Amino acid sequence: MREIDLAVIGGGYAGMACAAAAAARGVRTVVLDRKPAPGSKPHTTGILVKEVADAWDVPRYLTRKIAGVRLYAPGGASFDLYSPGYYFLATDTPGVLRWLAQRAKVRGAAVRFGEHIEGFKRQHDRWLIRPTDLVTRWVVGADGARSMVARQAGLGVNRRFLVGVEAAFENVRGVDGDHLHVFVDSQLAPGYIAWVVPGVSETQVGLACKANRAPQLNRFLQQLSKRFDFTHAVEVSRRRGLIPVGGLVRRTSREGVMLIGDAAGMVSPLTAGGIHTALGYGRVAGVALADHLLDGGPDPAAVLRRSVKPFGFKQAMRWAIDRQPPNALVDAMLKLGPVRALAQAVFYHHRGLMSRAAWRDLAAGCFGHSPNHNTCP
Repeated sequence: MREIDLAVIGGGYAGMACAAAAAARGVRTVVLDRKPAPGSKPHTTGILVKEVADAWDVPRYLTRKIAGVRLYAPGGASFDLYSPGYYFLATDTPGVLRWLAQRAKVRGAAVRFGEHIEGFKRQHDRWLIRPTDLVTRWVVGADGARSMVARQAGLGVNRRFLVGVEAAFENVRGVDGDHLHVFVDSQLAPGYIAWVVPGVSETQVGLACKANRAPQLNRFLQQLSKRFDFTHAVEVSRRRGLIPVGGLVRRTSREGVMLIGDAAGMVSPLTAGGIHTALGYGRVAGVALADHLLDGGPDPAAVLRRSVKPFGFKQAMRWAIDRQPPNALVDAMLKLGPVRALAQAVFYHHRGLMSRAAWRDLAAGCFGHSPNHNTCP
């Protein structure tokens, strides 16, 4: 058997960030993932907020900068949102995941794909990872919304989900490349939104809805054909996945095991965004594990818990969104300046409505209609 310090189950954003941080500090780290290769069969659109771009230096060739958000009401009317100096990055998601895997390798982690992990068993003060040859001091579950690690270790599991589906197309015409196109429609996408993203080399079209409803992507594509030109479009891929929106699971750790990323419910219940938290908290976990394993530092799970910001207000907003206001009401509300300002706060503040800066801007009536016209300095 091969003895290591840390086994990270799951080679996505959270797992690779954790592994890179731990391995760079000298922790004997192995990443295990059942997928055949990094970046295969992604389950996310891969939009990065500016805070990720500032912190992680994702290679430019894997991204496309987008400054604005064009928000469409159910009746078809639209308006644009901007925030000076802020932008989003559309990404080549498989490429970014491959880059993260290579980054973890360079920092000293072993990365093993095609590993079908059946479980793990306690042996004295170690964990035996079955059916591999590994015995490890710690296991980190970064294995997604339906975490095997959580079930095996008797930890908390996600119970509330959105289900999303997305198709990528080449040769879609008429899509303004300076905007994320966001569609609000309580019949088409109850509990969330639909979107069109002018990506790095493809146009990504998708939607998500409450898990008790089947996403109607084909219906959305029919609607879009009246707005954008799909005459020469070719679908090149399709992805589907669950998005946990119930907030942090009740129990995220036990002796020698902890959960991060989607497995721990580290996803905004309001926006369903999880990449920023996955990367950030994944790194926190990796550093804390290194401090503990190499230098006798405090329990890394406790360190991570103190770092994670609660989602209480966003969970309350999730309850409101799940009530499915009728489209006529949504149309009327989106004509109101304060509601547009709320949308501005959600899209352009990292902490959204939990941000002091967001409420300061709301109080001042700050929201923009073009890159050069904004009511705030």
